[in-house]
Amino acid sequence: MAKLIALLNVIAWSGFWAFGYLALSSGSEAGSQTVVAILLAAVGGAAGLWAYFWLIRHSEVTGYAKPRNRAVINEEETA
Repeated sequence: MAKLIALLNVIAWSGFWAFGYLALSSGSEAGSQTVVAILLAAVGGAAGLWAYFWLIRHSEVTGYAKPRNRAVINEEETA
């Protein structure tokens, strides 16, 4: 499953950069094409971020990467 998510990560970021470039480089006369390129770039960016964060969590859980230092709030500290 992790390899499939990694493949999705690469494809999503590629789509983000490709369609983002198309959206930025399209002229003002290509209105609807620009909107479609912006939407596809946003979907690619969102999928890329989701896959990247999933891979980070997965690598921490499996022990491949060291878990990050996170603050843990105990109940006695909140009182």
